Amino acid sequence: MSENTHCPECNSEFTYPEGEKLICSQCFHEWKPSDGESTDESNLKILDSNGNELKNGDSVIVIKDLPVKGAPKPIKAGTKVKNIRLSEGDHNISCKIDGFGSMALKSEFVRKA
Repeated sequence: MSENTHCPECNSEFTYPEGEKLICSQCFHEWKPSDGESTDESNLKILDSNGNELKNGDSVIVIKDLPVKGAPKPIKAGTKVKNIRLSEGDHNISCKIDGFGSMALKSEFVRKA
């Protein structure tokens, strides 16, 4: 390997080729060198109410009572939500909340835990 390519996720210099992809031996991120150094996931930048960047698997805390259509009670402020998944759109956080089930939340109503 004549070219030393750094990982776009963790900036590690310890990468190796596997077929058409490069793989980081530190964080196991896979990417194609022809894609530049970004993937669809890394282009998705979602910020919480305080301006902190959120990532898949983060835990967040709801900052205000959120009414839920069809539910008798709202999601209370201070509710901790674990293992979020980020997506595009208006409600850009998918998660499971105890007592409510699967939900989609707006990032402007949560803060990073």
